[in-house]
Parts: sequence; structure tokens; C-alpha cells
Amino acid sequence: MPFELIRSDMLLQGRAFNIKRDTLKTPDGRETKLDIVEHTGSIVLIPIDQEGNVLFVHQYRHPAGRDLMELPAGTRDGEEPFEECAAREIREETGMEAGRLLKIGEFYLVPGYSTEFMAVFLATELKENPLQADEDEFLQVEKIPWRQAIEMAEQIKIQDAKSLAGLFLAKPYLEKYFV
Repeated sequence: MPFELIRSDMLLQGRAFNIKRDTLKTPDGRETKLDIVEHTGSIVLIPIDQEGNVLFVHQYRHPAGRDLMELPAGTRDGEEPFEECAAREIREETGMEAGRLLKIGEFYLVPGYSTEFMAVFLATELKENPLQADEDEFLQVEKIPWRQAIEMAEQIKIQDAKSLAGLFLAKPYLEKYFV
């Protein structure tokens, strides 16, 4: 017997996401409430230049209370296709355009309380072609050799989950093309 939705109440309509409270009937007949973050979905990029460097961004993350080093990422505009989002975000966050975007994975970011579904793209054939960054983003780009980036992920020196997932999904591609 599956969970049954009884009612859904909107608690907050925000800029980047909404929060709703769903009332469900459990398989054993009890009633429970779950708070859900509704999100349109997002992308994370592994941009790699001709020399085999991965482009990371440093940015302040208020919930973490500090700057984090992350792979470039961003939220879809409504129903924007994931690949279009990736093409836009790489230009906004790194100033580079990807001549080639290859989707290498996808996953739910935190399915326990969010609908956010993230697609992972390897971005290659980079050339300069910036777009204006979002008004709340103050980013600094750093190039790190791909092998060093993987080592940093393995040694837990990167603390952003989407960046860790992206690097580990990209590792087989990087080993094949950047010996």
C-alpha cells in the first residue's frame, strides 16, 4: 500500500523555491505531515580547459557562514531545458562558453525534503564568452589540474556535495581523455 496524499498547503513562495506542507496517509493508515522544498531543478558543471584544468568558483555561502570552493552550478529558469541552463550558467559563473556539453549524470540532491533534481555536465572546448553574473553572486574562478581536483575530493578537501558528486561522475571521462 503506497503513501496517499491527503492535502498540500503552500507555506512560502520564494525567489528560488517554494515550501509546502503535505499531509499523507501512511501505508499503515496513520496520518503524517512532511515539509517539502519545491525546486525547478539545477545543473552542475565540470568545466575542463585544453590543459586539463577544472574551473572551480569560490563564493560566499551564507548558510555555511563562509566561502566555499565549488564547481559552477545553477538553477533552471522555470522549465528551461537542463542543457540550456548549463550553457547559460557556465558563461555567467566562469566567463567561458562550452563548445561541447556532455550530460554524464543526474540525481536528486536531497530527496528527503526537496524535489530538486540536478543534471551533471562535462564542459569542454572552452572559449571566453562571459554573461553578466547574477546580482547576488561574487565569484572568483580558480583552475585546478583535474588529478589534483580528484585527490582533493577523495581527501574531503571539497565540502560541497554537488561538486563531490560531479567530480566522481566525471573521473572516468577525465581519465580517458586527459591522460
